[in-house]
Amino acid sequence: MAEQTLFQSFFLIFTGAAIVASLFLYGRQPLLVAYIALGVLLGPSCLAVVGDVKLLAEMSSIGIVFLLFLLGLEMQPKALASVLRKVTVVGLASCTLFLVLGFAIGRLFGFTNIESWVIGMALMFSSTIIGIKLLPTTVLHHKYLGELMVGLLLFQDFAAILCLVILLSGSAGAVDFARLILSFAALPLLLVLAWLFVKFPLRPLFARFDRFHEYVFLLALGWCMGLAELAEVLGLSREIGAFIAGISLATSSISQYIALNLKPLRDFFLVMFFFSLGAQFKLSMVPEIALPALATAAAVLTIKPLVFRYLLGNQSEQKVLAWDIGFRLGQISEFSLLIAFLAFKQQLIGSAASHLIQATAILTFLASSYIVVLNFPNPIAIRDELRRD
Repeated sequence: MAEQTLFQSFFLIFTGAAIVASLFLYGRQPLLVAYIALGVLLGPSCLAVVGDVKLLAEMSSIGIVFLLFLLGLEMQPKALASVLRKVTVVGLASCTLFLVLGFAIGRLFGFTNIESWVIGMALMFSSTIIGIKLLPTTVLHHKYLGELMVGLLLFQDFAAILCLVILLSGSAGAVDFARLILSFAALPLLLVLAWLFVKFPLRPLFARFDRFHEYVFLLALGWCMGLAELAEVLGLSREIGAFIAGISLATSSISQYIALNLKPLRDFFLVMFFFSLGAQFKLSMVPEIALPALATAAAVLTIKPLVFRYLLGNQSEQKVLAWDIGFRLGQISEFSLLIAFLAFKQQLIGSAASHLIQATAILTFLASSYIVVLNFPNPIAIRDELRRD
C-alpha cells in the first residue's frame, strides 16, 4: 500500500506538473512558479490530495545535491578565475548592499535579528534559471553581456555556499561560532581529500572503463553522493560536498558527458523540490506576511536594477548594457528558497520569515520575468522586435 501511495503521489506531481507547465509556457511564465503553484494547490493548505509531504521533501533534497554537483562540473578553474576577476568588486558591493537591505526590511516588520540577517541573505542572490533562460542567443548577449551575467551569478553561487556553511553551523535560533569555525576548518580538509581521491583512484577508473557508459554514470553518482555524505559527517552539508565533488571533476575530459547524463535526474528531483516547497506553503500565513512580502518584492524589483546599473556604470560598462543586466538580475533566487528551507530546518527562523522569503521569490520571479519579456531582447518576447533566438 505504501508503494501504491508513493506511486500515486508521483502521478499527481509529474502529471500535474506537465499540465500546469504547459499552461505556464503558453502564458510565458517561469516553470519554477508552476511547480510551486501546483504544490500549493495539491498540498495540505488547499486540496490536500498529496499524502506524505515530509517524505517527498526529504527525497526532493537530492535535487539540490545534483544541482550543486552539476554547477561544480561546469566550473573550469582557469575560466572561472578570469570571469570572477571582472565581477568581484561588483559582486561584493551588491551582496553587501542587499544583505543590509534585507536586514533593514526584516527589522522594520518586527523580525528578530537572526531572522532579518537570513532575509538579507535571501536577497543577495539572483535567479540563475531566469537570468540564463531569458538571455538571447546573439553574439552581443552571449559573448559580452552573458559573460558578465554568468560571472555575477557564479560569484553569488560562491556567496550562497558561504551562507549555507553559516546557516548549518546554527540551531535553535542562534549561530554556534565554535561549530562555524570547525566547519570552515573542515572545508580545506574536504578539498584535499577530494583532490587526492580524484587524482589517484577515480580518474584512472574513468580512463580505463570509459566505454562502459553505465559504469561511468554509476561512478559519478557514487562520487557525488559519497562526498556529499562525507561533508555531512564533517559538519558541513551534503550540498557543499556535492559542489566540491563537481569542481574536482571539472577539468576531467569526461565531465561534460557526466553533466549531460545527470541533468534529467537533477530535473526529476528539482520538480519534486519546488513542488514540496509549494506543498509546505501555508496559505493561512498569507494575511500575516502579505504586506512584508509585497514591500520586500517591491524593494528587490526597484533597487536591484538601480544597484547593478550604478556599480556596472562605474566599471565603464555601457549604460544600456548596465540597465539590461540590472533588470535581468532583478529578482531573488532559487538559492533564496534553499536558504529559507535550511534556516527553518535549523530553527534559526520562524514560519513567518520562511514564508516571507518564499512569497517574495514567487512575486519577484513573476514580475521580473514580465519586465524582461516585455522590455528587453529575449527568446520568448511577445513583440517581434524584441525576440532574439
